[in-house]
Amino acid sequence: MRLGIVSDIHCNIQGLERALELMAPFDQLWCAGDSVFQFRWSNEVVARLRELDAVVVLGNHEETLLGPDGQRALSSPKVDQDLVAWLRQQPYRVERMVDGKKVMMTHGSPWEPWKDYHYPHEPIWARAAELPCDVLIVGHTHYKMALRVGDVLVINPGSAGDPRDHRNDFQLSCATWDTTTGEVVFYDYPDPTRNFVRHSGEQ
Repeated sequence: MRLGIVSDIHCNIQGLERALELMAPFDQLWCAGDSVFQFRWSNEVVARLRELDAVVVLGNHEETLLGPDGQRALSSPKVDQDLVAWLRQQPYRVERMVDGKKVMMTHGSPWEPWKDYHYPHEPIWARAAELPCDVLIVGHTHYKMALRVGDVLVINPGSAGDPRDHRNDFQLSCATWDTTTGEVVFYDYPDPTRNFVRHSGEQ
């Protein structure tokens, strides 16, 4: 199988659509959280994830928007409440067998405190070898990473919506993982919204 992996879309539907084009064809789409952007909602992004039957986890931005502090933003008549209900049903962590391999996905740190940022090359990733999975997918940092620690492959696709990684000239990124060969391929691309204001579907 070939998994398409995105994270940290942050309401950027154009960034997500470009990622889907670059990764195609893939068998499953996995999203490691932060599809929304704190107090902004995107019908388009969430609808696209649902349409593709994506495996989705919630991140810190969903926690804010779907919590008490986000009630005002979600009360807008432009917000599709069916999509809000669908996103609320998604977990903060997924553990699933994919082609005979156990894949774990969470937005931030796989260790407490869950909201910590762990960037590539941090010594803490040595602990990943002890995780009960074959592959760990994370997001949160917006920094892409493919790191094998012991028998565990750690993948962070970077951000498909809000570039922060100086190592790829602050471009957006996504990744594919081939379950047969183990190969991880990254796709770097300019933010399609850079030359105009993002507004469609956002509050």
